[in-house]
Amino acid sequence: MGNICRSPSAEAVFKSTAQREGLSDQFEIDSAGTGAWHVGEKADMRMQKHAIKRGYSLTSISRQFNPETDFDAFDIIIGMDNQNIEDLKKLARNEDDLDKICKMTDFSKEWSYDNVPDPYYGGEDGFELVLDLLEDASTGLLEKLKN
Repeated sequence: MGNICRSPSAEAVFKSTAQREGLSDQFEIDSAGTGAWHVGEKADMRMQKHAIKRGYSLTSISRQFNPETDFDAFDIIIGMDNQNIEDLKKLARNEDDLDKICKMTDFSKEWSYDNVPDPYYGGEDGFELVLDLLEDASTGLLEKLKN
C-alpha cells in the first residue's frame, strides 16, 4: 500500500533469491505502493531491522505505482493482498494490464496464507511472518519464471 514494509521487503528478498541462483541480471525488480502516503521515504525502520537480521538490505525509496509506465515496463505486477489486487485492477488500462496482475502468495510453496499481511500496526512477529512468506513466495516465483 504505502511501499515501506511488504513491497520493499519483497523486492529485496526476490533480488537475493535471484542472485543466489545467478539470475539477478535476468530481471528488473522494483517495488511501488498503491498509495502515495510515504513517497520518497525509506522502508519502515522495524521492517529494516528484521530484514537485516536475515541478510537483506532494504535500499529502495518509496514510490507510487504509475499505471502509465509500470504496466509497460514490467511483465508481472504483484500485489501483497486482496485490496492491493483490487486497487491494481482499477488502474489497469486494458486486458493485457489485467493479465499481468497476481498476488505474491500465488507463488507460495510451503505457507498457505491467502495474502501477505501488513505488519505496520502489529508487533515484531508480524515482520518476521512477512519475511517468511516472502522468502517462500520468492522461491516459488523464481521457479515459475525459470520454467
